[in-house]
Amino acid sequence: MSRHVIGLAVTDGTPVFELAVPCEVFGTDRSDLVDPWYELRLCAAEPGPLRTTAGLKIDTPYGLDDLLQADTVVVAAVARAVQLDPPRGLVEALRIAHEQGKRIMSICSGAYVLAAAGLLNGRRATTHWLNGGDFAHRFPEIDFDPVPLYIDEGDIITTAGTGSAIDACLHLVRRDHGAAIANEVARRMVVPPHREGGQAQYTQVVTAPGRNDSLTPVLDWARDHLGEPLTVPRLAQVAHLSERTFARRFRDTLGITPLQWLLQQRVRLAQELLETTDESVEDIARRSGFGTAATLRYHFGRVTSVSPQTYRHVFRYRAESQRREAHGDGGREDGPDGGER
Repeated sequence: MSRHVIGLAVTDGTPVFELAVPCEVFGTDRSDLVDPWYELRLCAAEPGPLRTTAGLKIDTPYGLDDLLQADTVVVAAVARAVQLDPPRGLVEALRIAHEQGKRIMSICSGAYVLAAAGLLNGRRATTHWLNGGDFAHRFPEIDFDPVPLYIDEGDIITTAGTGSAIDACLHLVRRDHGAAIANEVARRMVVPPHREGGQAQYTQVVTAPGRNDSLTPVLDWARDHLGEPLTVPRLAQVAHLSERTFARRFRDTLGITPLQWLLQQRVRLAQELLETTDESVEDIARRSGFGTAATLRYHFGRVTSVSPQTYRHVFRYRAESQRREAHGDGGREDGPDGGER
């Protein structure tokens, strides 16, 4: 099996953190989890030498031609000068990559480059909340959404600022290899596998100074009790708050309601159980708190667009294909629909 190549487009003056995240997620050898792991290629999007905002020189042995050979193209965050006038070669390369059906992701202000290439027209997209007003004004044809940490439109992913690069990169791992692998990568990086809420929690002060507003204990408790009937009154009781105060603080902090958050957590647990166990859909429905298989199928389909059975079948088929190719197994191979490939 050939490696999935990540082409990371780098421009001069890129912020260190946003550049380092894809290097950590995709560039660190994790073949003990998935073999082969990704191959990361740093591609110079303009003549060098290229440096970060901190003055660190970036070794970019690849160029725009190599960017077009990648399976996934990632545009790192860019300096203000690049936001206003992106390198023409990079803009054209992105258009070609999109025409070729490549998956393309921008990190933070890298969305400006995707917008300049016309790839976001008529689509939902996000970027750092500090750039929100400017971005929306400059690109009115884009459905700009300042709330999410990242937006996945299938072939194009845009992310919010700085730390959301971790969320989006782990999301790609989750798409490619499943929730269990993404969770293990997150565990090794000592970060949450998926942060709740959106950018709103970082753009405003949600409590008076000096108050302890951490919802972490009740969130951790809820994750450990997803199989139980959880209600807002029960969660408020665990948080030692009134129902009204708990619901308001939850939404102010995470940007979603407690019940929306519970649904997300239960679907993610169901995904992991479908990937890592042979339990029946009925048992997984009970363990993840949906109660019945019918309820699980309904909510799972709304969130993932596929049924639990299809999700498990496709994931298992993909894992088996990777195992076969990694071990050089040849011969006939059945597709996810049971047909010969």
